[in-house]
Amino acid sequence: MGAEAFAEPVVIDLGTGHGALESYDRPLRSTVPRWFTPVLLAVLLLISSAASAAPARPPFTALLRIPLGPADPYLITATGWLLTQTNGQITAYDLGSGTLRWQAGRSTPVYRLRTGDGLVLMQPWTVAGAADGTTAISMATGARVWDNPRSVITIAGSDTLLAVTGTRSLSGTNRRVQGLIEVLDPANGVGRWQVRVPSTAVVLGVPGPSGSGPRMLMVRDDRTARLFDLADGRELNVRELPAANYGPENPVVAGGVVLLRHPGPSGMEVSAYDPVTLRELWTKAADGTFEVRPCGLLACLLGQDGVHAFEPATGDKRWDRPGWQTVTERGPALLAYPDTDISRPVGLVDGATGRVLVGLRGWLPLPGANGAGDLLVTREVPPGARTMVAVADRESGRLRPIAQLPAATGECEAAPGRLVCRSMTGELVVWAYDEAAGAG
Repeated sequence: MGAEAFAEPVVIDLGTGHGALESYDRPLRSTVPRWFTPVLLAVLLLISSAASAAPARPPFTALLRIPLGPADPYLITATGWLLTQTNGQITAYDLGSGTLRWQAGRSTPVYRLRTGDGLVLMQPWTVAGAADGTTAISMATGARVWDNPRSVITIAGSDTLLAVTGTRSLSGTNRRVQGLIEVLDPANGVGRWQVRVPSTAVVLGVPGPSGSGPRMLMVRDDRTARLFDLADGRELNVRELPAANYGPENPVVAGGVVLLRHPGPSGMEVSAYDPVTLRELWTKAADGTFEVRPCGLLACLLGQDGVHAFEPATGDKRWDRPGWQTVTERGPALLAYPDTDISRPVGLVDGATGRVLVGLRGWLPLPGANGAGDLLVTREVPPGARTMVAVADRESGRLRPIAQLPAATGECEAAPGRLVCRSMTGELVVWAYDEAAGAG
């Protein structure tokens, strides 16, 4: 071996500045800055808090999945219940909890479900189509309460039910009735009073004097208008009206006034009548219009040259929108459309001024509303893929997206905190939604 193999080992002195203790009696001198410890504690607390926080709630959660065919009817009630009908069986669910409340069987499937004074009114469906006859069941229990061989209709603002025989045309059954009109007691279906129509007539509810309930106005095809007290059937007033195309939208009640569109000496006119006395209040020209419609507290003339809003009691004009074709009421606001296609609204509109509150071009309004009474709308993004749901916020004038619905979901109706949608898988799905979750 060479001399190099026995050379003295090399010792490198690291000193006391590299982590060695000077003695067991003296504390360690720290080189960590004084600000580091509280910052480190704060970071650790933040990490711990994030780790222990509950996961964010999904914007949509399936509360119920109910097998339901594409032609089977369903109904969301004002009391927060969901009614469905499949193969003649009516089922009631609580929309808040998803709890099944009751089931009631029926031998004949129904084509329409309606509610009135604590009752569910069902009309049957036959091979030939809709048939006369109504069954009333209890909303609370599902028990059958009574049957009537004719169609039973409701009067707006009243618990009164009318048993009528509707006339049929190529366009289907409308508000024109014939034969006997019988006012029923909702509790047992027994007739309170009745009046016979010589030929055909239109019936509608009109407001009574302040502090009293609504009344029934019957306009016969001989142009005779008769006003009845709904409680006892007393005839209160009678008047002859102009010749007109009486139907489901003529006459109408808007702003507490009865409005009738009819031909005049030099063109189409609109006349207003007091609902209590049937006295004529005013008449104005309405050339180019095809319908009169309520617009909140105002009335609107719909025509080829746009929408014209006026004061029902005086006929005074309030606003015009030449680019619109029609409007529909949605709570205290209106939905305005550039044509008769109600799937393409212009926006949500202030009925008093005609001002657009929220632009909705490209969005489809849903029936119903959220807990604040706001309209919900949907839109395919991208087309054919998924459906985005948003809230039309009247206060901010903007759309607030909630999230996208799962694929193959559509035909939705809104309720406070709930969306009820048909699925291409043959289900009716009740979605609980969280507006605070934001867009997904």
